[in-house]
Amino acid sequence: MQEISTKPYLLRALYEWCTDNGYTPHIAVRVDNQTRVPRQFVRDNEIVLNISFEATSQLQMGNEWIEFNARFSGKSHKIEVPVANILAIYARENGQGMAFPVESAGGEAQDSGADAADETDTPTAPHAVETAPADPALSTEADADDKPQPDDDGSKGGGRARLKIVK
Repeated sequence: MQEISTKPYLLRALYEWCTDNGYTPHIAVRVDNQTRVPRQFVRDNEIVLNISFEATSQLQMGNEWIEFNARFSGKSHKIEVPVANILAIYARENGQGMAFPVESAGGEAQDSGADAADETDTPTAPHAVETAPADPALSTEADADDKPQPDDDGSKGGGRARLKIVK
């Protein structure tokens, strides 16, 4: 029998930690043909999603898929993300969370610009991370009224989220 990955358990644990502490959990997702998200919010084959209770309905965090309904620009969408495509989970307010190695799952999105040289065959363990605030335009509508948070350099947020590995 094949052993179940620790990744879905870590995702659920960090989601619970975020909500217990009043933080807003976000996930960074690699988008490919198996991922069901509104494509107009995808940048460089990635999207950042707010998975808080307020931003989602019917959230299910299983061992293979994370599924929920969310509103983007006022329109409801069914979101389906393979757990293998989750790049990171973190709290928006302080950037604490965990990044995961990129797993090779299914077909890449057609507009993928990924280099095969960027991928490694060596498995790596997940790392704790700190992130810069995510682009609110890539979050679900519950965040639409929030103003961008300042980045570490004091500039206005709103750029692509950056992950910093903390060992």
